Amino acid sequence: MLNKVNEIQLSYKESFLTSCETTISSSSKAAAILLQSFDMNTIALQETFKVLLLNNSNKVKGVYTLSIGGITGTLVDIRILFAVVLKSLSTAVILCHNHPSGTLKASELDKEITEKIRKAGSYLDVKVLDHIILSPDGKYFSFADNGLL
Repeated sequence: MLNKVNEIQLSYKESFLTSCETTISSSSKAAAILLQSFDMNTIALQETFKVLLLNNSNKVKGVYTLSIGGITGTLVDIRILFAVVLKSLSTAVILCHNHPSGTLKASELDKEITEKIRKAGSYLDVKVLDHIILSPDGKYFSFADNGLL
């Protein structure tokens, strides 16, 4: 009897050259790019987790929305996060989520998921450069700037 299995195929295609794009050199630059990717009509309504994908020169490859949750939280599936990172051939990431309440303080859960992602990334040679929390008014909190990463 012949066994049948699904074929897995991976592909990656850039629509423009990353060499022409923005280089991330500070948390403020990363926060500004990430803020632009949020829907300003819902940033104060529900929490969203995004990943800024970077190449080895810290040039932006893209922004991926990992999850959209509720008022006080959202699910972060690390397996999906790293599937996107690996498929996009990214070597570094900046994590980001918003706090609809406007509070710019990292919760214990924020710290735990950041450490879990950082540790997983270390096994794959993917650097987690920062985790940024955005508020609806455009202000931000950087884990790296505050010694939490």
